[in-house]
Amino acid sequence: MTDPELTADRGRRTGVWPLIHAERAALAADLEGLTDERWATPSLCAGLTVREVLAHLTAAASLNGPRWLAGVIRCRFDFDRQVAMRLAEQLGATPDETLARFRRIVPSETKPPLPTIAMLGETIVHGEDIRRPLGIRRDHPIEVVTRVAEYYRGTDLVVVAKGRIGGLELVADDGPFRTGSGPLVSGPTLALVMAMTGRTAYCDDLDGDGVETLRRR
Repeated sequence: MTDPELTADRGRRTGVWPLIHAERAALAADLEGLTDERWATPSLCAGLTVREVLAHLTAAASLNGPRWLAGVIRCRFDFDRQVAMRLAEQLGATPDETLARFRRIVPSETKPPLPTIAMLGETIVHGEDIRRPLGIRRDHPIEVVTRVAEYYRGTDLVVVAKGRIGGLELVADDGPFRTGSGPLVSGPTLALVMAMTGRTAYCDDLDGDGVETLRRR
């Protein structure tokens, strides 16, 4: 007879959470030693610096369902206001403190009421929102970004992704991901993920007749 606790532990080790922890750890390592000026670099998230995006990731990993709901009610169902409030809670007084707070949540399995795969997507996408403006490159494991691409192609839950790629065929040139039909958009899986989630800078890494349509969306 299978021990439920052993089964649950095996799921944690082989499931999505270990991938999230690895991505967080890699991001923390990439940001070690940044100057204050570099922390103030505008991210790919409109209106936010790279430091603020990191604080947003910390907030998401510190917010369980009840706290999330309490914040939504407090902000009168203004979700953008809730995000800004939670970001401010985790920013800290200095960039070093911002990074230290993020390091503490690397092993966290706390999350808002979202699928765990959405947390992996958020970690990778926001990590790239930070890295690209800083000129930092990470070679994400192809199986991890493919898993995220498969998630985003079928959902508009966190960001509009499924709706953004309607009527286009997306084909990765570095892995097995492909989806849709119509004008072609091809390139690295990471660039497809980032473009699917509205990061137009990554359209520069893509080829095909459908790229400009995706860029406009």
